Amino acid sequence: MSDQTTPRPAEDAPGLPAQARSGADVATRPSLVKEGPDPGRPGSGRQQLLRLFPLHQMHSLGLVVVLVLLGVVGTVTSDNFLTSNNIVNILTSAAVIGVITVGQTFVIIGGGIDLSVGAIVAVASVWCTTVATQSYGLGGMLFTAVVVGSAVGLLNGILIAYGRIVAFITTLAMMASARGVAERLSDRQSQVVTVDSFNRIATDKFLGIPLLVYLMAGIVVLGWLLLNRTTFGRRTFAVGGNPEAARLAGIAVRRHTMLLYLLSGVCCGVAAVMLTARTTSGASNLGNLYELDSIAAVIIGGTLLAGGRGSLFGSILGVLVFTTITNIFVLNNLTTDIQEIAKGLIILVAVLLQRTRGARSPA
Repeated sequence: MSDQTTPRPAEDAPGLPAQARSGADVATRPSLVKEGPDPGRPGSGRQQLLRLFPLHQMHSLGLVVVLVLLGVVGTVTSDNFLTSNNIVNILTSAAVIGVITVGQTFVIIGGGIDLSVGAIVAVASVWCTTVATQSYGLGGMLFTAVVVGSAVGLLNGILIAYGRIVAFITTLAMMASARGVAERLSDRQSQVVTVDSFNRIATDKFLGIPLLVYLMAGIVVLGWLLLNRTTFGRRTFAVGGNPEAARLAGIAVRRHTMLLYLLSGVCCGVAAVMLTARTTSGASNLGNLYELDSIAAVIIGGTLLAGGRGSLFGSILGVLVFTTITNIFVLNNLTTDIQEIAKGLIILVAVLLQRTRGARSPA
């Protein structure tokens, strides 16, 4: 037997490309040189478009197109759609749910969900319209509504962040409990607002537009700045995208999660003021199904239900889409059951499109 070891073939060397194992010069082979996007490839145009316009901007642009199409449908189906009174009515209807959606957007981007928003609106509305509270006037009523909403939201956050209870279960239980408290406080009777200055929040206008619309616009702007221009917003995306990575990066994930639900509660308190002023009474049935409407608006707006990605501007466009659809149904005398069926179908389509988009996006 010869002592000389037979050289190992180059193609058996692990971890090397086939071209390198054959002894060829890798750099000279065109197949191994990284090429730029081929303009002729089907996906190259889409990639170039996404470089110019991020995905959330493309989604928001699509919602604007949907709103335009809905405007065309509304104009064709009803002569009253494009009247100034109807446009103002659409904006006013969107104001309350728009404020709630601001808080819901933060919660969902942060990886949670809040099913208790409608019940929080109800209990805050009832509490701020009790005889005892109304005796303190406008200031006392505003303070009570916001504090009650904040307290319930904070309790949600503590149970979820520190009690380690799943957000879905926690807020579902809170939805039932808060609604029950509202019914107990009001004895299931509407409580008429006797403070005129409070009711003027909904009746007063500036340049023909109700103050409610300006209030929503102001909260949306503040929410957008908080989400996109502050450390709090960046941490919200980080916590929703990967809580463990956020924790390792030094973010107090539990504390931040608690603050997200507190923010949602504050928005519900403000919405309770707006809705109570609009209806001139506090009632335990106010805010019914607002959890569905706000979550639907967030999903339609392009925010991932899993968290970590979303757009507040898209969520507000989602609110306007839903409100416009409802308005068209009302103008055409369609019953509420058809409206609810349509809402459910729209949510399903939005989720399916979201899943399709996620499957096509690079890992």
